[in-house]
Amino acid sequence: MNPKICVVGSSNIDQISYVEKIPSDGETVFGNSYQMGFGGKGANQAVMAGLLGAETFMITCLGDDVYADMTIDNYIKCGVNVEHVQRVDGSSGVAPIWVDQSGQNRIIVVSGANDKIDARKATSSLLEIENLNVLIGQFEIPMSVTQEVFSVAKDTGIKTILNPAPAKIPSNELLELTDWFVPNEVEFSTITGTDAYNDDNLLSYANTISSNLIVTLGESGAALVKEDSVVKISAPNVSAVDTTGAGDAFVGAFAFGIASGQSPEESISLGIQKASDSVTRTGTQSSYKA
Repeated sequence: MNPKICVVGSSNIDQISYVEKIPSDGETVFGNSYQMGFGGKGANQAVMAGLLGAETFMITCLGDDVYADMTIDNYIKCGVNVEHVQRVDGSSGVAPIWVDQSGQNRIIVVSGANDKIDARKATSSLLEIENLNVLIGQFEIPMSVTQEVFSVAKDTGIKTILNPAPAKIPSNELLELTDWFVPNEVEFSTITGTDAYNDDNLLSYANTISSNLIVTLGESGAALVKEDSVVKISAPNVSAVDTTGAGDAFVGAFAFGIASGQSPEESISLGIQKASDSVTRTGTQSSYKA
């Protein structure tokens, strides 16, 4: 049977401008190209897991605009179950993104309906989905909602993966409900005030939490804290075109590996493979391949 994964999180429309360089304060620059696509960290992770063959469910909140209808159609196209999508009045989430010639990005997230997700409905939805293996959460919806849904997941034996993005300091209660804590190097630094490339910092922080700790390190791969040691898993050398959504590709693929019974190292390697592949193409979900 295919693994079953649920994502509670955000759905956005990405509005991507490609430029030679990011404008400075007060500066106007001409862009090279523009594209609109489907994004949101939760949505990206769900689509990546679905592309790999997981039976994937999305708990999210959309507005009453045309973007919402487009998003639902895209979920269906990507094989993501939309029975638990909430709808509210107002706008759906959007994310204007700038990508420079090196492939690096700057992102502004306008949450819209993502901030209005109903925790009671979300927890009820989780209980309606039978035989779930893994639940994924991030920080583009209110942390309190994620915490409530994670609490139900822990009570029912579902493994939980928390990606603290965009960077916020998680509550102690939420961390206690998290099986796998997966920040990137910037998020780790924001949360701990220390450098993610120093193994002693990873070990020190891992000893303060009950979760398993993985820190993704961009082109350097990822670090897993395991039995008081740090295991480094490298990434292949690729020519990056657009790094947008690479971290979400990692999380979705890692979740698929864990839900499929793979070892943490195998799951991390799969995540790195999919993230590295995604940066060789433009766009967010459009850059993902099975």
